[in-house]
Amino acid sequence: MDQLEQLQQLAESCREDYNKAKGGNKAAGTRVRKIMQDVKNVAQDIRKEMLGSRED
Repeated sequence: MDQLEQLQQLAESCREDYNKAKGGNKAAGTRVRKIMQDVKNVAQDIRKEMLGSRED
């Protein structure tokens, strides 16, 4: 799976937990924060890949 698809899958997997967290579920909030950290890391990898392709 390429990184853009991975980013999209992470965002989709977070939707249900996000709604639960908005309703006050603390465990769901923890899961959302973990997924958001994963999103950040994948986005950073995509950014590095784009910078690398620009230099070539």
